[in-house]
Amino acid sequence: MKIVTSIKVVEKNVASLVEGVLEDSGGLLRLAPCWVPRSFMHPGRRLKLHPDDLYAFGLNRGGIDERWYASTTPAANENRTPDEGLSYAVAGDNRFTLQQAVADCGALLIGKKLWNKYKKWPVYSKFFDNMGPISHHLHQSQKFAQLVGQEGKPESYYFPPQHNYIGNNFPYTFFGLTPGTTKAQVRKCLENWNKGDNGILDLSQAYRLKPGTGWLVGPGILHAPGSFCTYEPQWGSDVFAMFQNLVEGREVPWSLLVKDIPPEKHKDLDFIVSEIDWKANVDPHFKENHYLEPIPVANTLSEGYIDKWIVYGKINGKQYFTAKELTVMPGVKCTVKDNGAYGLIVVQGRGKMNKLNINSPKMIRFVEMTEDEIFCTESAAKTGVVFENTSETEPLVMLRYFGPDVNPQAPELVGNKKN
Repeated sequence: MKIVTSIKVVEKNVASLVEGVLEDSGGLLRLAPCWVPRSFMHPGRRLKLHPDDLYAFGLNRGGIDERWYASTTPAANENRTPDEGLSYAVAGDNRFTLQQAVADCGALLIGKKLWNKYKKWPVYSKFFDNMGPISHHLHQSQKFAQLVGQEGKPESYYFPPQHNYIGNNFPYTFFGLTPGTTKAQVRKCLENWNKGDNGILDLSQAYRLKPGTGWLVGPGILHAPGSFCTYEPQWGSDVFAMFQNLVEGREVPWSLLVKDIPPEKHKDLDFIVSEIDWKANVDPHFKENHYLEPIPVANTLSEGYIDKWIVYGKINGKQYFTAKELTVMPGVKCTVKDNGAYGLIVVQGRGKMNKLNINSPKMIRFVEMTEDEIFCTESAAKTGVVFENTSETEPLVMLRYFGPDVNPQAPELVGNKKN
């Protein structure tokens, strides 16, 4: 077992390390697990993290209920460690953050187009895994996030069956506001913050969650994610505003409502309510415009593998990210080409990806290195990555997510087609 924390951190000459690793691996970087705690949630225990390590950051930091993938985005937690939320690439006895690797080798890793436009890997993904629901909240749009020096945050959800063998306490998610809801009603909920349950969920509607499906959620949309373990490709930001003050009897402090709001607006209820994308929240066709069912990329099942779109569609006319689920049957080898760089996580089985061994572990210690997470460069993706399932009995299943505007051929949501 290789211990991640015993591997030397390198901050200089990263470019030469990256180039050597890519040559040896066929254009791939192996990434170490990136664990993130949340003080206001209860871990759902489906991330394969050893139960003794759920509070590895300390009880005061809260339990680990998230694992971030191919992340160059810092986690916006209080009392965070300096590198919290940042993925590390591992090269032999050395490791370096993916953030540093992209800074030093941007075009080589993510491609010239993304590098020239963003000067960073602008997206990331995570598993969030909770015992119960999350507070009804929103992520600010660019208009509001930039007021505190941050970026807006659209996001998406997919519920992998491999991590949802049990739904935990509340496998339903509240989305938006019931049509006909008024801004005055939402404002009243904020006025009642310290008077017990503020009743924000009375203004919303819950949807039953289904393994193997997902949702596309734009900024400014209120949502209270349920207790499924969720794969969440999203924009590289950690802004949010919690609008629900009690969750399963647990207090949500006012500070989590206003953490990404200018200080002078912390008591301005009208300003806080104005962060809500009202049209999107009261949309009478909300499910039609946001619900995702997997769609096969092509008819390849007869060749022993199938690739499916699991995240697709546009938010306010822009494709921020997309994601696919690749399943390779036992004993099958296939070559898969993609349009751009991606982060990949193995959720079932074992095999090879170009020159690297990959497998989905059954249990992970907090400090342990794994073989389940890979960052694939744009050039390797375009050339075609060779996937091989070395098992004789079990499918090899992987999730991979892509950056903005990488897959213009991706399907559209029904609602997008009508707009």
